[in-house]
Amino acid sequence: MLCALLFGGPLCVSAQTAAMAEKYPLGDYEELTDTKPHDGAEVWNALKKPVGLSWGDTDTRYKKLDVPKVENNTLWRAKAWKGERVNGQAVLWTAEALDDVTVTVSDLRGSGRVTIPASAVEASFVRYVMTDELNKGGGGGCGHRPNKADWDSSVVADVLDTVSVRDLKPCSAQPIWVNVRVPQDAAPGTYKGTLTVSGKNLKPMKLRMEIGVVNRTLPEPADWKFHLDLWQNPYSVARYHQVPLWSREHFDAMLPLMKRLAAAGQKVVTASIMHKPWAGQTEDHFDSMIGKTRKIDGSWKYDYTVFDKWVDFMLNEAGIDGQINCYTMIPWALSFDYFDQATSRVQFVNAEPGDSAYAAYWLPFLKDFSRHLRGKGWFEKTAISMDERPMKAMQEAIKLIRKADPEFKITLAGNYHDEIQADLYDLSIPYTHKFPEAVKAQREKNGQISTVYICCTEAFPNTFTFSNPAEAAWLPVHAVAGDYDGVLRWTYNSWTADPLRDSRFRTWAAGDCYIVYPGNRSSIRFERLIEGIQNAEKIRLLRGELKANGNDAGLKELDETVALFTPEGLKKSQMEPEAMLVQLQELLNTL
Repeated sequence: MLCALLFGGPLCVSAQTAAMAEKYPLGDYEELTDTKPHDGAEVWNALKKPVGLSWGDTDTRYKKLDVPKVENNTLWRAKAWKGERVNGQAVLWTAEALDDVTVTVSDLRGSGRVTIPASAVEASFVRYVMTDELNKGGGGGCGHRPNKADWDSSVVADVLDTVSVRDLKPCSAQPIWVNVRVPQDAAPGTYKGTLTVSGKNLKPMKLRMEIGVVNRTLPEPADWKFHLDLWQNPYSVARYHQVPLWSREHFDAMLPLMKRLAAAGQKVVTASIMHKPWAGQTEDHFDSMIGKTRKIDGSWKYDYTVFDKWVDFMLNEAGIDGQINCYTMIPWALSFDYFDQATSRVQFVNAEPGDSAYAAYWLPFLKDFSRHLRGKGWFEKTAISMDERPMKAMQEAIKLIRKADPEFKITLAGNYHDEIQADLYDLSIPYTHKFPEAVKAQREKNGQISTVYICCTEAFPNTFTFSNPAEAAWLPVHAVAGDYDGVLRWTYNSWTADPLRDSRFRTWAAGDCYIVYPGNRSSIRFERLIEGIQNAEKIRLLRGELKANGNDAGLKELDETVALFTPEGLKKSQMEPEAMLVQLQELLNTL
């Protein structure tokens, strides 16, 4: 046993528990060392003052060991709608060691007695995680990366920490991310407050904040129309927290993480209905949430216990209740598991869509699944979902699903095929691919969902840990510009082996597997994505208002600004994504 003294009393923990806490930290932790060239002691020692504090900008990932290139800016000004979350970033730098550094914020006070309370302002230390780069030549981030030494790696600012007290080493920078949640009932006007940084050997340093609340209201995230689909991985959470799958401890560990996703406007629950639907491509593979048993007499029995627990949790505790996407009938490896009573072993059916063995496996299940879903009241929001599958295989699967229950919803993330699009309730197509205008209009009329997705393929826009943070905010506006209903990104939390310290993975560019971190830590990428979704909602609301009021000039200006958020707009305007966003936000807050 290892014994320590905590609050005056002995605390004994096993060596194994201590080792797990070090391997899977939830509290404070040591970051990996950055071996890239950086400012030396001579640069730091030449500073006029050993410690500095300034507002920076949210488009910059400030380097850990370089003196930050910022102007001495003590005032952060931002505009916001009522109900909106706005981001700012300050940066602290020091040539000497600082102990027990903390950040506090005051209430933001408006005229009279109105306030945005300090409880609505979150200030987080930004932590550093190891990243890599795009493929050589800049061609996206797909492909195997078995040897990390083959890729240019460095630490980058991304993790928004939940630890509130930090010791800072000499010659280092410490960014501070600030998120202000403007109450929906806030009175319009200007609100002023302060951010204070202090420490054991650091006298309080202050920065000013000024939020101008405009007289427009953003709905609650649950009421946003933007269709956000980030795939959840409950298996990663169980592994990292070292708790039994589907135990109460497992659900308790997932709850804050999934509530964070709900607060971003997530619409979809990710469920796996077979063993390794993606051939175990992530650090923690997906297993089947539904047990399938072939009895001795050849009939089938299905166990929905885990599926029901997961879906009930996501709908009723996490608050994500728009859609349940069940993966998949066409996995990457066409091998389907079941427990065979005759042999008391797990067996596999190897069959392709269209084969008799494929139908014999799936048809009884689909019929029983329909019965079960209807009994739970979930049928209308449940879909059988596929990912990047060929059209011929999709046609065979669709035929079988329709035979089981013609009212089953079907979804696909993959290339557009006119032959099957009408059968797909939810169709997500790759970046730069477009729905034919007439098809999109008909899908909208039918109540079908049409979105755009990104994965490792896209060099831009993306949410890798080395991506420009503005790309995450640019993407949802691109969805509006391309007349999509929202965005699909293939994973929310498929964590790597050491996700807080190293976002690199054996396959794909760093950060492709997840956008939030263990311990309910958000990220710069995730907060900027939410910023973009809020902009998408503002555009939708303003378009409706401008049309209703006959403001053709305002509508034209808005549409022309939004149209820049396309590959063609980037090329034509020669504007950087961050400049586009500044221009858009100014317009959204003044129209």
